[in-house]
Amino acid sequence: MGNLFKSVAVLLGTGLLPVFSYAQKSVIIEDDEPNSIMFISRDKAGDDIITILNENQLPRFQDPKAPRFILTDRKGKFALGIGGYVKATAEYDFGGIVKDVDFYPALIPNGGSGDYAHNQFQMDITTSNLFLQLVGHTKRLGDFVVHVGGNFRGSGSTFELQNAYASFLGFTVGYTYGLFMDAAAGPATIDFAGPGGMTFYRATQLSYQRSFLKHWKAAIGVEMPDVNGTTNDNLSISTQRMPDFTAYGQYNWNSQSHIRVGAIARSMTYNSNIDKKAHSKAGWGVQASTTFNFLRKFQAFGQFSYGHGIGSFMNDLSNLNVDLVPNPEKEGRMQALPMLGWYAGLQYNITPKVFMSASYSQSRLYSKDGYPSDPSESFNKGRYFVANAFWNVTSNLQAGIEYLRGKRIDFNDQGRHANRVNLSVQYSF
Repeated sequence: MGNLFKSVAVLLGTGLLPVFSYAQKSVIIEDDEPNSIMFISRDKAGDDIITILNENQLPRFQDPKAPRFILTDRKGKFALGIGGYVKATAEYDFGGIVKDVDFYPALIPNGGSGDYAHNQFQMDITTSNLFLQLVGHTKRLGDFVVHVGGNFRGSGSTFELQNAYASFLGFTVGYTYGLFMDAAAGPATIDFAGPGGMTFYRATQLSYQRSFLKHWKAAIGVEMPDVNGTTNDNLSISTQRMPDFTAYGQYNWNSQSHIRVGAIARSMTYNSNIDKKAHSKAGWGVQASTTFNFLRKFQAFGQFSYGHGIGSFMNDLSNLNVDLVPNPEKEGRMQALPMLGWYAGLQYNITPKVFMSASYSQSRLYSKDGYPSDPSESFNKGRYFVANAFWNVTSNLQAGIEYLRGKRIDFNDQGRHANRVNLSVQYSF
């Protein structure tokens, strides 16, 4: 089997290298067939294709860039891009550890967990990304985008779908970032999860977005619900009966500066063995986020979110199953707890190729109706600090170094810390 893979690799290499070389030198193909295609580098594509590719890049720092090589028709109206990146990260925890490859303060263990180590070394390559993107322009659908991509964070480091959607005429259908988040306002981190108080999730959805009055944009959507709760022998999470409803409004004053206000409303269904019935509990959330540049070299980031039963959408709290929790004062009933998350960050662009940033974040779960019945080992607050520096060695190669410090505080006011140093190298294609 190993010899077979080597043979295939040699054949592919010898066959494709001349194509790549030729593609970068010329895009003219002597072919009278109107449906013929060309394999070209992105900077050789038509203006319409370049515009669509640039305007539809996913906005989060950890998302891949627009594809470097594309297949296009002779008229330059349709293109299929193939892109992604390979990213290797080395991590070292000291003075306390986080029991995950991503840095979640909620997952800092205590001595009672049976893990007494205060140091930890890990390496990760599973965030490496691969995607296909079809873009084009038609008379009926206007500019359209079809995107399918993912990384290797599935079970056993298998490929896991991260985005699969189609966008046209302002509509988005498929699986991608939900509307109750602002991926473009997230700070740069090597840590793949990002700040603990950041709203971050993906959902299967049908949404509609529209720009108006030059600087304004708004969107509404319905999303597949994902309810995570803490259950017991008398309570269980049921099949959900309603979608989540989301919306946002955004004001932009340049390509790198905006303010957004978003909201979510949801109905969460659970089963009670006490009365043998299904019950529903309302959840809701609001958020405000922004990113803006100032003094030419600075970029600021920030977000504040608050709501009831929105733990699935917040980085740190999403590990705790707290959308719904048992109500200690009402047997056989669940409740949606109040919770909040926020972060603030600043980036300084030293040169066009080197920048550094720092962010502070906090997530918090509030008590309600006697919850928690046992304050010991029940999460109350998580604090997250990150400082890093990145060097874009070339247009495709990036290196970074990062320091993280986290603290978990329980309802009994007991706290524990963790520290981490990250090193990363990423090559985009």
